[in-house]
Amino acid sequence: MDLFLKCLYAFLVGGFICLIGQILIDYTKLTPARILVTFVVSGVILTAIGIYEPIVKFAGAGATVPLTGFGYSLANGVKEAVNQYGLIGALSGGLTATAAGIAASVTFGMLMAVFFKSGDKT
Repeated sequence: MDLFLKCLYAFLVGGFICLIGQILIDYTKLTPARILVTFVVSGVILTAIGIYEPIVKFAGAGATVPLTGFGYSLANGVKEAVNQYGLIGALSGGLTATAAGIAASVTFGMLMAVFFKSGDKT
């Protein structure tokens, strides 16, 4: 039963984050790129003011998988690196914390470009 509730909370929180994105797509003139950046920046800001950590503890992957979770990872990486290395950690901490995700994105993007033909939508 505990696993079911964890999955339910992750589904509901992740779904709510996606709902916000869909509302932004449908009812604003924001481009998808601006919406994605807004999600990452909001994850950083919510982490900085202490709101996102309880959401992550409550929903797990429902809060860490969407792009707000990427912002959460960036903010936590910077915070840890600043505590360890000082000011230079502000420049390196975010990249260190998210290096695996960035490397996976670049690698899989390259693989998709090699195996599939890109073209304009008609």
